[in-house]
Amino acid sequence: MVGSMFAAISGLKAHQSKMDVIGNNIANVNTWGFKSHSANFADATYRTSIAGGAGTATTGGGVNPSQVGYGANVNSITVNYTTGNRNPTGWGSDCMIDGPGFFVVTTAQDLDVSGGLTDISNANVMLSRVGILKIDNQGYLTDDKGNYIVGADGKTIKVGAGETYSSLTVQTDGTVTGVRSDAGHEGDVTPIGQIGVASIQNPSGLEKTQGYYYRIGPNAGAVSMGAANKATGEILGGYLEMSNTDLSTEMANMITTQRGFQANTKIITVTDQMLEELVNMKR
Repeated sequence: MVGSMFAAISGLKAHQSKMDVIGNNIANVNTWGFKSHSANFADATYRTSIAGGAGTATTGGGVNPSQVGYGANVNSITVNYTTGNRNPTGWGSDCMIDGPGFFVVTTAQDLDVSGGLTDISNANVMLSRVGILKIDNQGYLTDDKGNYIVGADGKTIKVGAGETYSSLTVQTDGTVTGVRSDAGHEGDVTPIGQIGVASIQNPSGLEKTQGYYYRIGPNAGAVSMGAANKATGEILGGYLEMSNTDLSTEMANMITTQRGFQANTKIITVTDQMLEELVNMKR
């Protein structure tokens, strides 16, 4: 009898965790590059009341096992890495990847991983799906958080000394060009560098951090980086990737999760009433 109460308590915890995931998805419905999550339940431990056994010619037919479960747990929380819809921004310096690749950013100003990203976990880099680019006061190409963009050659991208730009444009292969505004070169279109795109063997092995950045987890598998191509996805200038949260799906999940939570509270209430009857048998 008490087992039903503990099973219901585990169900409450599991449904609360799922509601937390749904709430986060809905909260980020307008977050650039956000990838929706889903909570997956699995039944918890079992107690075997009757063990199964095979039948024999002397004892007769076999016996199937009889087991009583003890509720549910959140078995995993998975991420949907499908590309979100395009949102035109009107800014040539905004860009998105139309495919499974990731931008590579770093906090190290003079990062050089031109030898490859085999040991990327020690390279002080992060991954991102959001390309809001600008040139900082030291001439480095950065994102809107001030982290340095890593180029296809494995190095941070920096403009020439004394060069200033009035606007930036990103090509499909990641080449960044700018319209210069410094004296004597007004209006000149100059290539600045080529943005690198990382390919991850197992994107589900990435670990989300604050903002829209990812760390390379131990289960991410092989990581490679180079210029944008058909496999990694081409870079679209003037667009940002919208959240891939499906509001209709999240609302439906919210309803079923709420009802599941209510049903588990009912189990607790009924079990409590049964215990009360048991206690009051002798008056």
